[in-house]
Amino acid sequence: MTIILLLIIISLITALGFLAAFFWAVKDGQYDDDCTPSIRILLEDDMLPKKEISK
Repeated sequence: MTIILLLIIISLITALGFLAAFFWAVKDGQYDDDCTPSIRILLEDDMLPKKEISK
């Protein structure tokens, strides 16, 4: 019985860690632009702004 409680606690801690990482990524703006990455492969390098080429 104690191993089940231990596994539940570990899984809750892991889930909270992933939730915190998700909120951090949303707050940081990682999911703001969802259109440009899908068409970026179709663009030539000289069409992109200079700051995006270095990434």
